[in-house]
Amino acid sequence: MANVGNQLPTQAVSKPAPGKHGNVLPLWGNEKTMNLNPMILTNVLSSPYFKVQLYELKTYHEVVDEIYFKVTHVEPWEKGSRKTAGQTGMCGGVRGVGTGGIVSTAFCLLYKLFTLKLTRKQLMGLITHTDSPYIRALGFMYIRYTQPPTDLIEWYDGFLDDEEMPIVQQVNWILYLSTVGLRV
Repeated sequence: MANVGNQLPTQAVSKPAPGKHGNVLPLWGNEKTMNLNPMILTNVLSSPYFKVQLYELKTYHEVVDEIYFKVTHVEPWEKGSRKTAGQTGMCGGVRGVGTGGIVSTAFCLLYKLFTLKLTRKQLMGLITHTDSPYIRALGFMYIRYTQPPTDLIEWYDGFLDDEEMPIVQQVNWILYLSTVGLRV
């Protein structure tokens, strides 16, 4: 996809029917991969946690409870599970490049949320949840991966100064928003 001037690359956007948007969320990008990095997606789909335990969860509320009890960070890989030793050159030690590891619980749950096809009300429930900053973080990650880039600032406005949100996620949002031409 070519990025000409200040224009965003063209992506498929699944939009709700004309008129009142109601509770239906548009979907930006790839409707199967959720725009996840292919290595992360492959590891999620082959994860025993995703295939067995998360398969049993059928409702939004069950998944939110699982986030509350299981998520301890929002990085894509479990700590210490990626092998970067011996990589040299441009890939040596670069985040997101190289061999995979054990995909994190957070990313498995993020993709599980995607399979549920969240409504606007459910997504608002995630980003305003008061029980855990990780529930909110996964809500914002869902927005980042599935919503049109032009809508991101609208979603994030009022939340960027959330002191309870993990600082790594706050930095990632600000960096991402600047890459799509939005200023914070």
